[in-house]
Amino acid sequence: MAGKATAKTAKKATGKAKAKPSAGTAVKAAGTEKVFISEADQYLFSQATHYDIYKKLGAHLSEERKEKGVYFGVWAPNAREVHVIGSFNDWDEEAHPMEKLGPVGIWGLFIPGVATGELYKFLITAKDGRKIYKADPFANSAEYRPGTASIVTDLNGYSWGDAKWMEARDGKDAQKQPMAIYECHVGSFMKHPDGAEGFYNYREFADKLADYLKEMKYTHVELMGILEHPFDGSWGYQVTGYYAPTSRYGGPKDFMYLVDKLHKMDVGVILDWVPAHFATDAHGLAEFDGECIFEHPDPRLGSHPDWGTKIFNYGKPEVKNFLIANVLFWLREFHIDGIRVDAVASMLYLDYGKKDGQWVPNKYGGNQNLEAIEFFKHLNSVVRGTYPGFITIAEESTAWPNVSGDIGGEGLGFSFKWNMGWMHDFCEYMKLDPLYRKGNHYAMTFAMSYNEYEKYILPLSHDEVVHLKCSMVNKMPGYKKDKYANLRTGYTYMFGHCGKKLLFMGQDFGQEREWSEERELDWFLLQEEENLGLQTYVKELLKLYRKYPALYEADDSWAGFEWMNADDAENSVYSFVRKSSKGTQNLLFVLNMTPVKREGYRVPVPSTSTRKKYKLLLNSDEARFGGWGNEVQGEVAVEKIPCQNKDYSICMDIPPYGAAIFLF
Repeated sequence: MAGKATAKTAKKATGKAKAKPSAGTAVKAAGTEKVFISEADQYLFSQATHYDIYKKLGAHLSEERKEKGVYFGVWAPNAREVHVIGSFNDWDEEAHPMEKLGPVGIWGLFIPGVATGELYKFLITAKDGRKIYKADPFANSAEYRPGTASIVTDLNGYSWGDAKWMEARDGKDAQKQPMAIYECHVGSFMKHPDGAEGFYNYREFADKLADYLKEMKYTHVELMGILEHPFDGSWGYQVTGYYAPTSRYGGPKDFMYLVDKLHKMDVGVILDWVPAHFATDAHGLAEFDGECIFEHPDPRLGSHPDWGTKIFNYGKPEVKNFLIANVLFWLREFHIDGIRVDAVASMLYLDYGKKDGQWVPNKYGGNQNLEAIEFFKHLNSVVRGTYPGFITIAEESTAWPNVSGDIGGEGLGFSFKWNMGWMHDFCEYMKLDPLYRKGNHYAMTFAMSYNEYEKYILPLSHDEVVHLKCSMVNKMPGYKKDKYANLRTGYTYMFGHCGKKLLFMGQDFGQEREWSEERELDWFLLQEEENLGLQTYVKELLKLYRKYPALYEADDSWAGFEWMNADDAENSVYSFVRKSSKGTQNLLFVLNMTPVKREGYRVPVPSTSTRKKYKLLLNSDEARFGGWGNEVQGEVAVEKIPCQNKDYSICMDIPPYGAAIFLF
């Protein structure tokens, strides 16, 4: 068993054998005996509607005939036999046989004397006689890699202090609130200077991260790689333990502390969630009981040829239940505020990443995955319908319609969709030499032409700063000072544009190397003028974003946005207005995407404006931001001089690679 758990748990390594707990018995309904997993539980699970199934399957502290112990439950419908093996019985493969409780295929067993902290696995005897050693799909804690055993865990007993946050959450309409998300990978945000891997515990990380997010004024953090996974290089996107926070950074209650701490600092917590596929590691979900129960048995439907992973079978009720209950588990037990669903396009399209002969059309002959569509509707109706303040975000990279449509309508029911088109156009434009930007001018305006069709998040995520794509600052053209000036102006455009915001860690201070999960961010760069200046500038953008409702309360409507001049390709200058619902404290954005200073540049302004002067709020070229120090007038008078079909305009100087924001 050394390879199945760890060498330290192997029988030979234990020295003197432990006294074994008495053989357990499945809890039956006879007499007055407690029924841990009832017939109703099994029926609801088979109908994909047992949303508390995680309280039944897995390993749970329990009591039977006045003896304390643990009740073990597992779904293995094709198994001939199932045994519980673990540190409590010296991995004896015969000591604790489970009982099959009914036709659904759930097996159960109460074992007296087992306590928290014990390691265990399920030994499954397949129909063909093979012995398969599996970790618990519902385990709440897992052995630290390279170990693969599950750990008996009690989630009760943590004293939460975020009641105020939780009460307020469901009373808010997320679409009318500011949302500036800091995407973060726990293991590489910061590292201890000593130690082989240098991981911070969730509690240590919580204190450092919360302070940073509070200082910078982010509203949310999106955490990568929290669900248990065996391979660091997968960044947490190939999961083996959907119900366990990874043991790399501590235990479940340490993770609770992290969420609690962030909530107390008024920061929401979003988890990366991966229902598109799962890891093929031997101890995981693949061919769990000797046959494909979580994945489709046809490899054309059940495997990703490019990723080397398995695809969930969304047409199977028990699999849908496993996934939907998983979201509710994180929401209820860990107070998570939202999920970002990875690789949605790969779920919606049967031919995603596949060649002819590698996929099977649906019953109508098309490439839409009808079962995945129904799964998303089911998921969002249950989760968002029950918890209206909970956010579901789709990372969907195609033009699939109505991803963020209303619950119960024709759409999928997500709260938001990542605007991958905006991200692509933005990055492609910003990396151009300014000489060629005028020929690609409308790449930066195109996203507004379809903005009303979805509720968007504008993401500059980890995917954009790996695999030789360069960090955000090193995508920019020019010398070092040019690069940072470009990025400040680019970020100004991002924060002014319709849509919520997401920025990957390190990109707010100009991380110059590509991101690697193996090392911490280059925090030492903050000793440099340009990096500290960029961080200060992003902080100012975040402060303005949270202060002015014009920037967030009407993100999916032209009621909140108006172009002043979208057509000045010759000068590569953009100007637009963000409008509040009250018609006051509106903001004008003016951006110069070239290294040429625009002196006496005339900008059209709304004809309905009653303001005689526009007040400067932010100039990206100030020396404190690492700029050249070109000044922009603090107040600019509105003149009745027609410009770009507007009756009124202002005249101003725009710094090279400069952005200015005015209040009116």
